[in-house]
Amino acid sequence: MQSREQKDSAAHFAELIPMLRCLECTGELSLDSGHFCCKKCGVDYPIVDGVACFVSSDNYATSFGFEWNKHARTQLDHPGSPVSEEDFPRKTGFTPEEIKGKWVLDVGCGMGRFADVASRWGAKVVGIDLSRAADMAAKNLSDRNNVWICQANIFQLPFAVKSFDYIYSIGVLHHTPDCQRAFEGLPRLLKPSGIIAVWLYSAYNKWYRMSDTYRRITTKLPNGVLYRLCQMAAVLYYVHVGLRHIPILGRTLSGVLSYVLPLPLYPQWDWRVLDTFDWYSPKYQSKHTYEEVFRWFEGCGLRDLRVLLEPISVQGRKPGGFLNSECEEDVVEAGLRNHR
Repeated sequence: MQSREQKDSAAHFAELIPMLRCLECTGELSLDSGHFCCKKCGVDYPIVDGVACFVSSDNYATSFGFEWNKHARTQLDHPGSPVSEEDFPRKTGFTPEEIKGKWVLDVGCGMGRFADVASRWGAKVVGIDLSRAADMAAKNLSDRNNVWICQANIFQLPFAVKSFDYIYSIGVLHHTPDCQRAFEGLPRLLKPSGIIAVWLYSAYNKWYRMSDTYRRITTKLPNGVLYRLCQMAAVLYYVHVGLRHIPILGRTLSGVLSYVLPLPLYPQWDWRVLDTFDWYSPKYQSKHTYEEVFRWFEGCGLRDLRVLLEPISVQGRKPGGFLNSECEEDVVEAGLRNHR
């Protein structure tokens, strides 16, 4: 028998039914006794602890499940620390006024850092994540009636075309096996005139070169072992602080140390440990230029491209105003074929 909490969670997901589709046959889904069921082929998708599950495994994303369970609330805003709310518009270009009341897809929501911001701005936010970080997002945002969390694979998303007004992905696509292909599956989910924004690691600054050498080893370490090493490495922040107080050569010496061992230098201990682990643990980590990202956007038929404040951040708009929906999809698909 279902608990009251399970019934309430299932009822909450009822609002998503019009936009959900079966992964096996693209059929429409119905909601029945705490799970989604395909009306066409009968496949079930359970809702567990406030998360609609469309995958059976977190595959290459296990390190993210580990880190966000360790740091379930580290990057959530709180009084006196609005870091995420400051980062969100810099990396998406979105404003509270434009996304309020709109359907927004958060691709790679993690523990819900930016879904928290978008939902506070009044958006109806659907967050997806491949890892078990989705559990933390659902827990962190359980008091929001305008947030829905799904565990899903970006290469096989359970949504109908033209479901969302806005889509964003912040620091996620470059951790997939194929960043370009991950991006190219998203614009079709936008409504006409919808907007997509992504933030990716930059290939322009080569400070990370040594870290790529270390990553040949660190990505193979057990998560617990690597996490302890990251805790030890976080102490180097104080070495940098000391070096920078040395006249004339101090900052140069700090820069050399940063090149030899690239690390985040946040004053907050937990942020340093989290970001160090986030850099050295993922199996996949690609870096990109504006030139190639613009080609992806243009290849998908997106227009009005914008370079945003935080490299590499790009925003684009899906064309609107076609006479019929089939025509619009033909244009986008033709753009993808030409790009490939």
